[in-house]
Amino acid sequence: MRAILLGAAAAIALTALDAEAGTLRWARTGEALTLDPHSQNEGPTTTFLHQIYETLILADMTGAFVEGLAVNWGPLEEDPNVWRFDLRQGVAFHDGTPFTAADAAFSIMRAKSEASNFRELLGSVVEARVVDDHTLDLVTDGPNPILPANLTNIFMVSEAWARANDVVDVHNFAAGEDSFAARNVNGTGPYVLVSRDPDSRSVLRLNEDYWGIGEFPLDVTEIIFTPIQNPATRVAALLSGEVDFIQDVPVQDLDRIANTDGLVLGTTAQNRTIFFGLNVADEDLASDNVEGRNPFADRRVREAMNIAINREAIRQVVMRGQSQPTGVIMPPFVNGWTEELDAFPPVDLDRARALMAEAGFADGFSTRLDCPNDRYINDEAICQAVVGMFGQIGINVTLDARPRAQHFPLLANLETDFYMLGWGVPTYDSEYIFNFLVHTRDDGFGSWNATRYSNPELDAKIRSLSSNIDLEARDADIAAIWEVVQAETIYLPVHHQVLNWAFSDRIDTIVDPEDQVLFKYFVMAD
Repeated sequence: MRAILLGAAAAIALTALDAEAGTLRWARTGEALTLDPHSQNEGPTTTFLHQIYETLILADMTGAFVEGLAVNWGPLEEDPNVWRFDLRQGVAFHDGTPFTAADAAFSIMRAKSEASNFRELLGSVVEARVVDDHTLDLVTDGPNPILPANLTNIFMVSEAWARANDVVDVHNFAAGEDSFAARNVNGTGPYVLVSRDPDSRSVLRLNEDYWGIGEFPLDVTEIIFTPIQNPATRVAALLSGEVDFIQDVPVQDLDRIANTDGLVLGTTAQNRTIFFGLNVADEDLASDNVEGRNPFADRRVREAMNIAINREAIRQVVMRGQSQPTGVIMPPFVNGWTEELDAFPPVDLDRARALMAEAGFADGFSTRLDCPNDRYINDEAICQAVVGMFGQIGINVTLDARPRAQHFPLLANLETDFYMLGWGVPTYDSEYIFNFLVHTRDDGFGSWNATRYSNPELDAKIRSLSSNIDLEARDADIAAIWEVVQAETIYLPVHHQVLNWAFSDRIDTIVDPEDQVLFKYFVMAD
């Protein structure tokens, strides 16, 4: 057909067809919270930024660790406390500045800074040392067998760009600050940000100078991203052809999408667990009606709440079968997971009421549950369900559901006593969970531990994991830490998510259990 088209009109038509063939219109519930690549360790934010920025080591869409901006890495034979990274040559940032080891060292130390939400991943790193323009050494405080896994979300930024624009410091999202890096980007990645209207529309186009041209399909040449919070509106946009690809597919629409010609429904178990956290440490709570005492500090109350949650009912009614009930805040993909830990307690309201009475709360108490309404699958509906379940044992819960941009600062600033959170584990190792969610909140650890739980003996065991190269002994330590975490019941696990993507049949992709979209791997039909 192209051979018989003639003249200027034909050329314009061909250009339009080619642009359309490479354009992918993408929608999901949430917008990136910030464009600063070291600010928020949060799914939709890192997914958006992965199109623009790159990491030394990449987790591809199968979860395998592959070459990114580093082409070779490993500990030095003469010193296992030093990891050497040979960096890819011929790479430039979007502003044309060459990528060097100095940029990598700057990025690592920036990501370790206090305002960074990624610093737990680099807790063992004490120095980033430039050997030459394309060689970087990371010095750790002991041999770290899983250091490469911790680097898959640490984005590389231009030191010159950061200094020129006064963004050496990381954007403090939780404090409500603004910065040039929160609104502007300069990565080495496959796509360049062309325009952005936050919470409305962002356009990215192929980086024509990308080092990976010829190594990746790069069939997607333009990305038009539209955050659509309302589930019905998001699905309607897919069904009408206004968008080509949606994440966060509502469970009530799965059959409809699967049975629609021209659409594909992709499903997989997700590397993410949904749970509730409790303020277990403060002497008194700001959000309850109990004076001079913290009900959540009593393990009997926490146990009562745990056995009041009807996880099967949530799976069947709220999630329509699209969840896997669990008794642990660890997805099955993760090193340390066992069937025994995953087992969840049966509902026992009589026992729960007895525990409440033993704790001195036979008449119950009132409190507030903070819940996101645009982050996890049916998040607000899950919260509504447990409100009724806790009411059956005398806990009168007021639900406060907010967009995640307002919800997550409550955790960061310790302004919540009872909250929902979901957690994925990109390193596939329990240490990631312990560092962020269990360790005492101090000195670069525990940034998502809004429970205020603190156990110095457990902290020491958690810190030792990063330097334990005896994997059998390390796994035994992981099991011992989980035993304490489970006994303390500082979190109330609900379920592992099931992940559903929906997209046009002109798109060929696998569903990444991390819910991590890497458009450079997508293949588009002609």
